[in-house]
Amino acid sequence: MADDYLVRIGKLIRDARQHRGWTQTQLAEALGTSQSAVNRIERGNQNISLEMIARIGEALDSEIVSLGYAGPMHLRVVGGRHLSGSIDVKTSKNACVALLCASLLNSGRTVLRRVARIEEVYRLLEVLNSIGVRTRWINDGVDLEIVPPAELDLAAIDADAARRTRSIIMFLGPLLHRTDRFMLPYAGGCDLGTRTVEPHMIALRRFGLDIAATEGQYHAVVDRSVAPDRPIVLTERGDTVTENALLAAARHDGTTVIRNASSNYMVQDLCFFLEALGVKVDGIGTTTLTVHGVPTIDVDVDYSPSEDPVEAMSLVAAAVVTESELMVRRVPIEFLEIELAVLEEMGLDHDRTPEYFADNGRTRLVDLTVRPSKLEAPIDKIHPMPFPGLNIDNVPFFAAIAAVAQGQTLIHDWVYDNRAIYLTDLNRLGGRLQLLDPHRVLVEGPTRWRAAEMMCPPALRPAVVVLLAMMAAEGTSVLRNVYVINRGYEDLAERLNSIGAQIEIFRDI
Repeated sequence: MADDYLVRIGKLIRDARQHRGWTQTQLAEALGTSQSAVNRIERGNQNISLEMIARIGEALDSEIVSLGYAGPMHLRVVGGRHLSGSIDVKTSKNACVALLCASLLNSGRTVLRRVARIEEVYRLLEVLNSIGVRTRWINDGVDLEIVPPAELDLAAIDADAARRTRSIIMFLGPLLHRTDRFMLPYAGGCDLGTRTVEPHMIALRRFGLDIAATEGQYHAVVDRSVAPDRPIVLTERGDTVTENALLAAARHDGTTVIRNASSNYMVQDLCFFLEALGVKVDGIGTTTLTVHGVPTIDVDVDYSPSEDPVEAMSLVAAAVVTESELMVRRVPIEFLEIELAVLEEMGLDHDRTPEYFADNGRTRLVDLTVRPSKLEAPIDKIHPMPFPGLNIDNVPFFAAIAAVAQGQTLIHDWVYDNRAIYLTDLNRLGGRLQLLDPHRVLVEGPTRWRAAEMMCPPALRPAVVVLLAMMAAEGTSVLRNVYVINRGYEDLAERLNSIGAQIEIFRDI
């Protein structure tokens, strides 16, 4: 029995390592051990402690085991079922994590309504709690209350939790107003290849922040004599870059102009929240933001983040791939119009209700009904663009959609180094995807999906795409180690089951 346990642990470690694209030697170097030791672990020929399993999981950013549970979470999917009924879109993951970081600007009590209960949020809460911020779920666990201390204990930061989220980078903007020197662990998150933080540094240097990156830490020093004396031009129209600049500008005593800013959904939500804090922001929804900062923020604020357009796209894709009629409610239509225009070109049969406002009073929503459709491949390639273009995070869903359409579709994911590679995991489920280079994949449809057992890709959206294909495939599939899905989706399996899917959560160790 013990030997069987070791063999199963070894297989999970091997699969996680291979999905990360590491050799045994690279994993050994990260662990400070030998390649032969890693080889023995993966073959189940070496006793291994829970501490070592946890270290391996941290190195691979993969939940090999969950302490307090039987093991990592897997999904067993009985496919070939049609979805029906209606489902509500949850609040935005990316907005919620930005607002958690933004709560550090406020000395008062912050209440965020209907916060997504996902692993990414949990990691940030662990970090906030470790530095002295009091957080608690209220109103039957629906809303989140955040109360900061008078002084943050940054020396006590939970480095393990910080390294498991890319959102930790957005602590830089608020913290530069609270202390002259501090350290933050390197940002982690999905395995999407090298993503430079230099655009963040360029923007934040204008507020006197100087950073040296050594030994897995950002060492930050703030020069209070430095302040923006001309507009800040972002070298990348990135969402988190724009958010960091906004967070820094919010408590700068003066006016800050940010050009080439992202106007995406999470940035708009952050701007609305800053206005609730008393910070005036001009130009919301455009690429030029003018922030009228205030040096001190001490207010009790209550804010409702808007719905998640990427989750909405996930649910639309679920209906398309399973050839189902489904109503997706509370869709933030402003941030899904390009995607729907492309789907209309491909032949999607759908309709939508008149628009109404989200709980924040600003974001426009609709209820969207999708029906089974005979799709044709689009004439042009599918490629992301900064808002108002096709959302970067929605590109992977078009791989599954294109796979059920007639003809060839070229998908060009130019933003991330690795994500297009992970889309070829659909081939194990019967897809015909040809990787042209690390950024381009050619999808041939239609597809006769087939069931398979496989490891979850280490990137959030490709992982969900694989799950959707499993839902369409006749037979029973198994998707192993779905921690990455839990980083971005709340109770996804249960919610899909509520509209007709058959997905079982299980743990096997």
